[in-house]
Amino acid sequence: MENFEIWVEKYRPRTLDEVVGQDEVIQRLKGYVERKNIPHLLFSGPPGTGKTATAIALARDLFGENWRDNFIEMNASDERGIDVVRHKIKEFARTAPIGDAPFKIIFLDEADALTADAQAALRRTMEMYSKSCRFILSCNYVSRIIEPIQSRCAVFKFRPVPKEAMKKRLMEICKKEGVKITEDGLEALIYISGGDFRKAINALQGAAAIGEVVDAETIYQITATARPEEMAELIQTALKGNFMEAREILDRLMVEYGMSGEDIVSQLFREIISMPIEDSLKVQLIDKLGEIDFRLTEGANERIQLDAYLAYLSTLAKK
Repeated sequence: MENFEIWVEKYRPRTLDEVVGQDEVIQRLKGYVERKNIPHLLFSGPPGTGKTATAIALARDLFGENWRDNFIEMNASDERGIDVVRHKIKEFARTAPIGDAPFKIIFLDEADALTADAQAALRRTMEMYSKSCRFILSCNYVSRIIEPIQSRCAVFKFRPVPKEAMKKRLMEICKKEGVKITEDGLEALIYISGGDFRKAINALQGAAAIGEVVDAETIYQITATARPEEMAELIQTALKGNFMEAREILDRLMVEYGMSGEDIVSQLFREIISMPIEDSLKVQLIDKLGEIDFRLTEGANERIQLDAYLAYLSTLAKK
């Protein structure tokens, strides 16, 4: 097993056919490749769903081996002001394509980090240099991209990678790397990833480096994630009115797994949604959990807030 390579990069898709779990998007993009022409594109969706990989694979399919000559990748979260649009982007856009390529591609990652002024400058640049340059923008939240840019682009929405597609690809990686993985280890990878394929591959590589067999226990430990059943036990214990017992379970989770308050809130939310309890109770639990989450993001003490949530659950039992 080669531990000196980062698997996320090693198994990055080289062509559109290799992109996992985004069949509808890929089918539409292949039509552009066949015609050897693309409009400006806007990719939106959660992290780790293949937006960057798809942009690079599209450039490879369009331009062949010399794709790097006519493709530039920029991260908008590094330089998000108007100057980067006026200088860096415009400089690249105004130069002619190299070789027989009909146009260049500027890939602007995390475009939703651009300021409103920078986006306003970008829309004009997209118009002025449309003959020699195409833009591919990627973002997590399409609502943060101004309407004039959205209307100039063909919008592609990426969804979390489906379980079956992720499972199949992870098994292929395990086979190529000679990694033994148990069925519960595979299920744990899919659970902790939440549709983020990059997170799943990184967790797999980390787990493979510390043991001969990758199982659920290793995955949960390396990602500082509690088992779903442990979270369910925490909620059920508190709902029975056993506050101190629930607090002990919380202690164990925070010490053994090193989980932060935000991690626990996020997992509690996932567990409440899937629990076999009445909808009216789910509404109460999630409403209060949202309040706790807000307090944590505002800088409140995570231990006090989590204890307050368990206390709230315990009072529900008495009612």
